[in-house]
Amino acid sequence: MNRVGIGTDRHRLVFGKPLILGGVKVDSPKGATGHSDADTLTHAVIDALLGAAGLGDIGHHFPDTDTKWKDADSIALLGKTVEILKSAGYEPVNIDASVHLESPKLGRLKGEMSGKIADTLKLPRHHVNIKAKTGEGMDCVGKGDAVEAVAIAQVASITNHPQ
Repeated sequence: MNRVGIGTDRHRLVFGKPLILGGVKVDSPKGATGHSDADTLTHAVIDALLGAAGLGDIGHHFPDTDTKWKDADSIALLGKTVEILKSAGYEPVNIDASVHLESPKLGRLKGEMSGKIADTLKLPRHHVNIKAKTGEGMDCVGKGDAVEAVAIAQVASITNHPQ
């Protein structure tokens, strides 16, 4: 049986912080601020995967109230999410995601981002699709104050796994 989930995430952009998206460091004067490395794209993917399997959300498994996750590498959290899925009898099938960021442009980095996420999920690279959008000068994304991501994930139940 296949199941689908959606995940979203948004982080404030500030000067002096790194901007990491999909495990890739993006050359930018502003970066995302948060409890972990604030990798907005990876957080949306994690939420989509957990939601597809009916396993809650990123805050349940990696709460920002726990110092254990302070400055955590979100790609490592994605790897732990795969373990959580497997324990529950699911495996990732595919991801489709959009990153909303006014600047810098992400076109040349989308392949690297999808490759990092695909490698972590142990999926063929063409099973992870990343799109980049701007805010067209509107709202907090368009004004350069935030980065946002939306992801949809499909998971499949692992054959012969008790559910």
